[in-house]
Amino acid sequence: MNEEERDYAIRPNKEELKREHKALHTLGRELVELPEALFATIPLSERAKDQIFAAKKFKKSALQRQLRFISALMLEEDADAIREAVRLIKLPHKKEIEQFHQLEIWRDQLMAGDKTVFNEILTTHPLADRQHINQLTRNAAKEAKQNKPPKSSRMLFKYLQALQQN
Repeated sequence: MNEEERDYAIRPNKEELKREHKALHTLGRELVELPEALFATIPLSERAKDQIFAAKKFKKSALQRQLRFISALMLEEDADAIREAVRLIKLPHKKEIEQFHQLEIWRDQLMAGDKTVFNEILTTHPLADRQHINQLTRNAAKEAKQNKPPKSSRMLFKYLQALQQN
């Protein structure tokens, strides 16, 4: 094997390099979309933070150029540690969304007349007002039948939300 063949054999895979660069570009975009207050927990150099904060002010093609520059800076950073920090920042938000969806499901099932959900709510939250939930459910179903604005449906959702927060 001559020297030229040996150099060719240990050359990095171009597709792999492209995937890594695209992942760094995506990470840079996520960082630009995060609020500045959350950057205290992200292990970034001051130079990278400054460039990310600058990118928040740009639009369209200037933003794209800045994102390419940020992804080049990410080569010097510990990308795995940054990804983990961003994941931990977004984790509480995911839980809030899941709780919100659960409340929507409960409200919709209550309006459909599902008594198992009603019993589940009462067992989960023993301080819940049974009569108030029934009244809001009846009014919400009635409003939905008459194509009225969903005032009671919103009130039911807010009541369920208050129960979950307590």
